[in-house]
Amino acid sequence: MTRVRIALVSVAAARALDDDLAPLLAALDGAGAHAEVVDWDDATADWAAFDLVVLRSPWDYVDRLEAFLAWATRVAARTRLLNPLPVLRWNTDKHYLADLERAGIDIVPSQFVEPGEDAALALAQFRERHPAAAELVIKPAVGAGSRDAQRHDRAAAATAHAHLARLLAAGRSVLLQPYLERVDSHGETALIHFDGQFSHAICKGPLLLRGDGPTQALFAPERISPRQASAAERALAMRALAAIPFAGPPAYARVDLIHDADGRPRLLELELAEPSLFFAHGPGSAARFAQVLHAHADRAPAPSRR
Repeated sequence: MTRVRIALVSVAAARALDDDLAPLLAALDGAGAHAEVVDWDDATADWAAFDLVVLRSPWDYVDRLEAFLAWATRVAARTRLLNPLPVLRWNTDKHYLADLERAGIDIVPSQFVEPGEDAALALAQFRERHPAAAELVIKPAVGAGSRDAQRHDRAAAATAHAHLARLLAAGRSVLLQPYLERVDSHGETALIHFDGQFSHAICKGPLLLRGDGPTQALFAPERISPRQASAAERALAMRALAAIPFAGPPAYARVDLIHDADGRPRLLELELAEPSLFFAHGPGSAARFAQVLHAHADRAPAPSRR
């Protein structure tokens, strides 16, 4: 029997940093699939030769989003791409948070600032809306791994203004959020789902430390440990997945939550493009994901390969 062929998409700068690749390759082999790691920007890659192309760690895409989405468009025309192209277009820009909030999902309160808007006015409006926020977070709407994200003290108006103005001047949409202080003691809860089914959860220690500038690496250093997700966290994660404006559950999803001052979980990010899935902290999770991917590769014929 011919084994299905699956490409796990990465990029040269990220391969050595992606702890998920080795266990997933082994699990796919055990599931009867032939899998290989391929860089998304490899001009020699024959994507049509694969039954399934799965994004794993193309973590430089935020610097080349237009080229990345053009690549994804070409791949989706030749074979199956996971997650699908419409999901990637939606999820690679954090404006999706506004869609989820309109759908009734409890997100971390968010204010978007667009290029051409006045940075000082936007910050003044944010402080007026959030008078109790001792700190705020400024991050680009297209970003990953906490790159170009920074935590600012409410009183550090000049520093926050300079950060926001720099991002706007570069033509980037920006997200302003109150810093929810419970993350310092409780961390983030990340809930991983495959085909809409909960697999496992992990705890991330706080990523944005007081006084630190934005990371210059592909992603900020992370402190990861297993976590037993609470009933409230699992319920919010399922509601967030149900609110995605596309048919059917995504093949993979990571739902990142933090708690507000009242201890209620709020959605920080919904990761559907290239999230780490932390197989090392979820016994059997790589094998579960491999079975999901094998099933997707075996489904109805792919788009015409040309």
